Amino acid sequence: MGQEQSYIDDDTPPLTLRERSLTAVADFIKSGKARRIVVMTGAGISTAAGIPDFRSPTTGLYANLSALNLPEPEAVFDLSFFRQNPQPFYVLARELYPGARYRPTVSHAFLALLARRGLLHMLFTQNIDCLERAAGVPAEKIVEAHGSFAGQRCIDWGGGDGAEEGEGEVCGGLVKPDIVFFGEALPRAFFELSPMTKEADLVLVMGTSLQVHPFAGLPNMAEEETPRVLFNLEQVGSFGTRADDVMVLGDCDAGVRKLAEEIGWKDELEKAWRELVGDEEAERQLQGATKRVAALHDEVSKLAEEVDEVLHIDDKEARHGAGDEGDQEVAETPAANHAEDTKAAEGGLATKAVEPGAEGDTILPAVDHSKSQSPVEQGVGTGDDKAATEKAVL
Repeated sequence: MGQEQSYIDDDTPPLTLRERSLTAVADFIKSGKARRIVVMTGAGISTAAGIPDFRSPTTGLYANLSALNLPEPEAVFDLSFFRQNPQPFYVLARELYPGARYRPTVSHAFLALLARRGLLHMLFTQNIDCLERAAGVPAEKIVEAHGSFAGQRCIDWGGGDGAEEGEGEVCGGLVKPDIVFFGEALPRAFFELSPMTKEADLVLVMGTSLQVHPFAGLPNMAEEETPRVLFNLEQVGSFGTRADDVMVLGDCDAGVRKLAEEIGWKDELEKAWRELVGDEEAERQLQGATKRVAALHDEVSKLAEEVDEVLHIDDKEARHGAGDEGDQEVAETPAANHAEDTKAAEGGLATKAVEPGAEGDTILPAVDHSKSQSPVEQGVGTGDDKAATEKAVL
């Protein structure tokens, strides 16, 4: 049994910020007090780039691997299976390899802007796509907790048992990118540099469900008085338990744009991002966001209609079964309350979950990482997005 978290209420005053708001966070940065910003990122910051998910029934990467005779889709990230049959992984790697296929999002560009301004203390990422590097974040400022395509290694060194890899030697075995498979240890740098979180003046957490440990514990390492900001579809982890927690529930790109605007960096950020990816790719990402907003609205309307239909059925059954006027009143009251709750939830979604930016940004569901997923999967979207959206709606 885990310990229950105690959440603060609106009457609890912040310790560092003047108030719990994005404007106050921006003022804190502009004041010069946030000189060491530590950032933690997950799959949510790469969604707009078009990186495919794993588990969608028809378009997910696991579905496309079905023709490769795997014992189970997850075997593609099993080291022992890789030794026996590396081909499925190589097929997957061609789909995931960043190269020119995927371009950074405005969230990646924001991280690079922090670095250029000398404010990025360290970036910890679950992603394996290297888009932070492509955006211009220096490699020495990045800790890729689940590895990445930035490096590769020979897992069966050709020099024989006990032989060390030597410069100029040729690998006589299998080569794979430095991404973490099932059962493999996280990179040493993650454990060596994690304490930098304690040195942070400000912590930004973007696009992660904070369900995969030990990465999920990073935000808790910050000092109690250090402001923490969450950019995510849903409230996750221990956010909401500290006096200086600020939660921006929505799409990462939309939230980042709002923060940049509050600081006074909006034009600089947009210019840097468009120069990085080009106008055509920028418009593609923005148009894709608009489509996702429409799709989410459709999903919300469908859910609301289904709930309304169920409530009306329950209401009719209650009326039919009522023996007298008093019984009928008692039976109708819960249904009426639920109907009001449904309306409130539907209205609340429009203001809380669907917060399109000026350019048409949308809310993307946080990736819901199950315990059965490998660390690699935490760095890419999953087909659980729809379920996460429905959860947020209800």
